[in-house]
Amino acid sequence: MSESVQESARKPRWRTMHRNIWATSLTSFFMDISSEMVLNILPLFLSNVLGVKTNVIGFIEGIAEATSSVLKVFSGWLSDKLRQRKWLAVAGYGISALVKPFFYVADSWLVVAAVRWADRIGKGIRTAPRDALIADSVREEDRGLAFGLQRAADTGGAVLGILIALLTVWISQRSQMGLAATTFRTVVLVSLVPAILAVLSLALGAQDVTVTKQRPAPKLAFRSLGKPFMVFMLIVGLFDLGNSSDAFLVLRAQERGLNVLGILAMLATFNLIYALVSAPAGSLSDRIGRRRLVIGGWLVYASIYFGFALAKQGWQVWLLYALYGLYYGLSYGTAKAMIADIVPEAVRGTAYGTYNAVLGMLDFPASLIAGLLWDGVPALGFRGFGAPAPFFFGATLALLAAIAMAIWKPPLRTNPPAYVPTSGK
Repeated sequence: MSESVQESARKPRWRTMHRNIWATSLTSFFMDISSEMVLNILPLFLSNVLGVKTNVIGFIEGIAEATSSVLKVFSGWLSDKLRQRKWLAVAGYGISALVKPFFYVADSWLVVAAVRWADRIGKGIRTAPRDALIADSVREEDRGLAFGLQRAADTGGAVLGILIALLTVWISQRSQMGLAATTFRTVVLVSLVPAILAVLSLALGAQDVTVTKQRPAPKLAFRSLGKPFMVFMLIVGLFDLGNSSDAFLVLRAQERGLNVLGILAMLATFNLIYALVSAPAGSLSDRIGRRRLVIGGWLVYASIYFGFALAKQGWQVWLLYALYGLYYGLSYGTAKAMIADIVPEAVRGTAYGTYNAVLGMLDFPASLIAGLLWDGVPALGFRGFGAPAPFFFGATLALLAAIAMAIWKPPLRTNPPAYVPTSGK
């Protein structure tokens, strides 16, 4: 073996990664800085500044997350058809960056909703082509590392974004309980810089790849995917119906007495725990089985949501939200990885498309139900059941789903993929 070959073999794999991996990682890093700065305090802006009730916030968040989830199903297929990965992903990031300044001038919940939905359209368009660009740019044996680098950059950006928002809030209003309009608009202005850098990083740093495969158009299917998949979707759907937007957790924290600084510190801790648990949990699922890990994660979720319902003080919510990172690390995405264990490889694409579309459509009623349980619809004479109600509801459905998953004995296949890329909620 020549000296040059030996030297190449000694190099760490990350040093020989394709430029697209670094470009997409840098893009994810910058965009998550921008998004986490704004979106984590957006529920407080709606509630504290605009006086919006939680039922309306649930409506906004439900539509936003459903839009993003459903679009992800089609954007990967579209990138195949157009034979474009890079520029479709750039367009998605560009949409999110272009609409963000409108948060600055938002003076009603309708404007906020329009901007929020447009931002999620951008996310729905970009995610699948970006992941395909990463997968197409590396060898199969390096794919796990490539996605791991991108997810690490994404998580790092989330933590940094929250810390920048925390610093901005501290400078602007110190320990004031509610979020001031001027503070929110300052955060929005600061967030524009990393949003622009995210688009430029991908547009200038990435190279398009040759698309040789054309996946079939997305379609929903149940019967052709077999009975195990149908049972699996019923159980996961039961859980997801109680899995409302995390915006309600932020509102609960403030309702229990946490100020804006405390909420942002809570979110930073959550992201740190999520990042630390994710990789070991993924490895653990290979050893003990994904079903057990999903059940464990759902039981953690149920316990934490019961805690949110019963919490009396802000510090209790703070602790519970930090531990919420255990659920994300243990089973957020593990259920998705189970699909490859229960359906034939030939219909795996249809199975994932059906899974994403169904859960995307459930995102809307999940958040809408949570808002209605909290605040009701006063105009119709229904005043809801109070702040604890959506958390009791979510915890109960998670517990029922965990029991159902424990009772169910799915026939598992022997050829699951080594790595299934997932993205955050």
